[in-house]
Amino acid sequence: MALQIGDPAPEFSLPNQNGELVRLSSLKGNRIVIYFYPKDDTPGCTKEACNFRDQWKKFAEKNIQVIGISKDPSKTHQKFIEKYQLPFPLLTDLEPCPVASAYESYGLKKFMGREYMGMMRHTFVIDKNGNFELIYLKVKAATMADQIINDLFLN
Repeated sequence: MALQIGDPAPEFSLPNQNGELVRLSSLKGNRIVIYFYPKDDTPGCTKEACNFRDQWKKFAEKNIQVIGISKDPSKTHQKFIEKYQLPFPLLTDLEPCPVASAYESYGLKKFMGREYMGMMRHTFVIDKNGNFELIYLKVKAATMADQIINDLFLN
């Protein structure tokens, strides 16, 4: 069954880039943007992370948390954050990616005729009560943060 706007966001507890556990429930009371992405420091994922970085001030002014999740280890997240001065945490969801699976963001992918299991580029906005406010399954990496800001504040 597909996730729907208004559904409660699945609870999770994952380590951030410093190995500290981040629980979704501990962020309740804030709007949260969670974006799933395939791999640190690859072209599309870098564009997406830098778009969130470049729009960070607008998210922070509205007290909106931004969290990136991939299956990369904490050490890789640390390097990615340092290289691009990312002001938000990156969490590690190791294979078989139970959190990404709960968010329907891990599954069969195809690339150059080859099928494999991987992280899908999906983004979710969770409201202050812990429910899905916006769901993006067709993501343009370079402009995802811009789109969220437009959808939240200009509509």
